[in-house]
Amino acid sequence: MTGSNRDNFDASNSGKMTASESASATAPPQPLLEYVCHPAARNRTITLLTTAFLFICVMLVWLISQSVFMTVLSVVILFGSLAGFYTRTRYCFYDDYLTAKTPLQTLKKEWRQFRSFYPDKNGVLLSPFARPTRLENFRGLYVKFTANRESVMAIVRSKIAFEDDES
Repeated sequence: MTGSNRDNFDASNSGKMTASESASATAPPQPLLEYVCHPAARNRTITLLTTAFLFICVMLVWLISQSVFMTVLSVVILFGSLAGFYTRTRYCFYDDYLTAKTPLQTLKKEWRQFRSFYPDKNGVLLSPFARPTRLENFRGLYVKFTANRESVMAIVRSKIAFEDDES
């Protein structure tokens, strides 16, 4: 009897994964490239000058308006517009998608959503449009470089098939 129960037990577990097998099957994908970009930490002089300029602007708003509401509103608008400069962004490039994580949001975009890209000296704009348009700044994703321009561009070129419709 003991042998038949053991056979039944082995047969019932034959289709199930062990704990180590299930852990490896549900492991998150490994990124092709992962890095953090923090422009304010890159150049302390520019950061100090920018912060001083913003502080002067806020003080001018206070002196002109004598309104707490207008002063707070100016702080929100000025520092909010430069949030990308003052906060860190973590970029993770995967096979099928990329993520850009800031303290306030996480963007996850699939590579197939992008149809073109436009590099410059500070980063690359990934655009959902095949041709340049004014909407791409709002619908695209700007990926900033650190000291990794070549590796970022290699991944972008391999993932986004640039279509040349004029040929």
